[in-house]
Amino acid sequence: MEAFYMMVFGALASLVAALELTQSSKDRISTSSAFHSFKNSYLLVYSLMMAGDWLQGPYVYYLYSHYGFGKGEIGHLFIAGFGSSMLFGTVVGSLADKRGRKRACVTYCIAYILSCITKHSPQYKVLMLGRVLGGIATSLLFSAFESWLVAEHNKRGFDQQWLSITFAKAIFLGNGLMAILSGLFGNVLVDSLKLGPVAPFDAASCFLAIGMIIILSTWTENYGDPSENKDLVTQFKGAAAAIAAGESEFSLLNILSTCFYALVKSKDEKITLLGAIQSLFEGSMYTFVFLWTPALSPNDEDIPHGFIFATFMLSSMLGSSVASRLLAHQCPRPESYMQTVFMISSVSLLLPVVTNFLVAPSNVKGGSISYSGCIQLIGFCIFEACVGIFWPSIMKMRSQYIPEEARSTIMNFFRIPLNIFVCVALYNVNAFPMTVMFGICSAFLFVASLLQRRLMLIAEIHKSRSQEWLNMEEMDSEAVPLNG
Repeated sequence: MEAFYMMVFGALASLVAALELTQSSKDRISTSSAFHSFKNSYLLVYSLMMAGDWLQGPYVYYLYSHYGFGKGEIGHLFIAGFGSSMLFGTVVGSLADKRGRKRACVTYCIAYILSCITKHSPQYKVLMLGRVLGGIATSLLFSAFESWLVAEHNKRGFDQQWLSITFAKAIFLGNGLMAILSGLFGNVLVDSLKLGPVAPFDAASCFLAIGMIIILSTWTENYGDPSENKDLVTQFKGAAAAIAAGESEFSLLNILSTCFYALVKSKDEKITLLGAIQSLFEGSMYTFVFLWTPALSPNDEDIPHGFIFATFMLSSMLGSSVASRLLAHQCPRPESYMQTVFMISSVSLLLPVVTNFLVAPSNVKGGSISYSGCIQLIGFCIFEACVGIFWPSIMKMRSQYIPEEARSTIMNFFRIPLNIFVCVALYNVNAFPMTVMFGICSAFLFVASLLQRRLMLIAEIHKSRSQEWLNMEEMDSEAVPLNG
């Protein structure tokens, strides 16, 4: 079966190389040298930040088990991370909008470095503190950097369509190439050099520190709404008002309820739909992260986890390459083609359910990957390719629909239902059969496709009305008064 893994990896690598090397002038957007320099500067920092994140991922569970903690205790540590992101994410998002996105990016580096330092302690409470810090850092990673980029891009007067270039390259490099290189580097540190499971976290701290120095020395500050007469609560309520209609009294309960209420009644339905789509897709994606290993080795089959992870990341790079071509053209727009992407991803995560009924399960313990596992692996690679298309496309749509003054706050708002879902899934991961979990994820992605269609229709209506309004203004300006 080793030949099967190599064949899948080789096919994906060939497709990525072909897409990158055969881009024509039609697939590229003509830009300026100033934008090229700005883009490369951001990509360098973003790649360092993602390297710091990816270096930790494969070794978190391994480190906790190395310290002697059981599955239940490790599960609680993971839940603490997602719970921290849920509880503190919106607050730090509001602070980023008000106090500055550059400061928020520096705060991300500091929080994640401190989280890495806690990994040196085998004390459960210290590790729990590290997970809380990691949850806060994750919220900043997925909001502050993008918010800074969009604001700085607009402040420098670059074309709006050029954003899609930066988004696609950020996913290709940060979520694809850096993930593969980080996995290989971590393997060298732990397995080849025998430096122990804490070594990747120390290396991550170094990358984060280098990135922080570049941010401090080269980035300028930008804000959402820096008005001095707005405190944190007012800033937060403003973001909530952009999502849900009505000015209800602010309370902690409303923090959790507003996101779900917004699905029904919204001041700007496009923002609500975008947030719901993001929560549904990312919730399925993070659940998949916990499910793919037992799905491919239900009978303790011997599978190369590191090589499969690299294959998934290569699939993500393939998706981002496809997205860069799609985003280089005015048509089709992300609102349109993402419907198909969500449907394909829904079908790909339904494969474990289908193979469970159609392929006779093996009762042999150990050995190599089964026939159904091979089918599922191909489906999982397709899903990861959809993930690669999703990230730059959702970033592009967020840059269009989310108001600048509360961008970080709103982006973290919609991580609340995502984190709730992941915490519930983690807590009950052993309570439901794996096929049920995959079925739920597939259903979520199908709903995301329906909501994406609704978003497309609303965007088209808004676009046509705007065009009609412009035509009316032109007619009024060209009208000649009649002589009496």
